[in-house]
Amino acid sequence: MPRGICMIVSAPSGGGKSTLIREMLQRFDNLRHSISYTTRTPRLDEGDKNDYHFIDEAAFLQMQAADEFLEWAEVHGRLYGTSRNDLDTLLAHGYDVIMDIDIQGAMQAKEQLADAVYVFVMPPSMEILEQRLRDRRSETLAALERRLSNALQEIPWYDRYDYVVINDDLETAIDRLRSILIAEHLSTKRRAVHEQAMLCMKETKR
Repeated sequence: MPRGICMIVSAPSGGGKSTLIREMLQRFDNLRHSISYTTRTPRLDEGDKNDYHFIDEAAFLQMQAADEFLEWAEVHGRLYGTSRNDLDTLLAHGYDVIMDIDIQGAMQAKEQLADAVYVFVMPPSMEILEQRLRDRRSETLAALERRLSNALQEIPWYDRYDYVVINDDLETAIDRLRSILIAEHLSTKRRAVHEQAMLCMKETKR
């Protein structure tokens, strides 16, 4: 069974990556979400094991000490991490996996997942990004200002990614992400494994 493709998506807070990922999961039957572990509290529209595995700091640090995370990072004062075993199991079963991780985590993952696809979701403007954060109504003023400050530091990292998707219109952004995943499946570097297997089968039959 061909190994699945891992797509890693990063964006500044409020960039809309969570919405894009939910839509992608609904439109690709073979796509799965690698659910991260986090010590932050759930938002009103989030549930355990659907959006994140919500655990306390002691449990997170225990997993970290056991080297169970492919990557982990502290973001906005909370810990986030990706289970190495969870991801590898999905990919080995042929599922494509989409991961929602921050820039720190993506750069860590790059050291171990060279064949993953890295996508940076960019807001159309800082004004729109600020409005999206305000519309959440889940942030204190201090938290909002911290997220905006962090966004200004995160956006210049876009050039470390394979693709950039401007999230100016939801449907357009989804189409761009879909196109990236489809194109990656057709790339020669990924098709080569399949074609070589076909050639070996032909040689064996002779």
